[in-house]
Amino acid sequence: METKKRGPRRKFTEEFKREAIRLVETSGRSVWHIAKDLGIAPKSLRTWVEQARVDAGKGRPGALTTEEKAELSALRKEVRILKEEREILKKAAAFFAKESR
Repeated sequence: METKKRGPRRKFTEEFKREAIRLVETSGRSVWHIAKDLGIAPKSLRTWVEQARVDAGKGRPGALTTEEKAELSALRKEVRILKEEREILKKAAAFFAKESR
């Protein structure tokens, strides 16, 4: 069975995303049709629209806003770094404890 090779991941500007979301909200056309017209994957556009609704306070309960996602990511990175630093300090303390004997 052959797997489909993908090209490099495409990046879209925030302006492009906002305009695509506006088209979905104002045109009365389906996400699928608008995505095909813009040459993007319908799933991508659907994700952008849903995130815009969450950011506007109209999303499903418990969904994280873009700002909250960024904060969560930063906090997880900080926790990872602090754990690494703690492990280094534990090893250093053990090393110096052996040396002082």
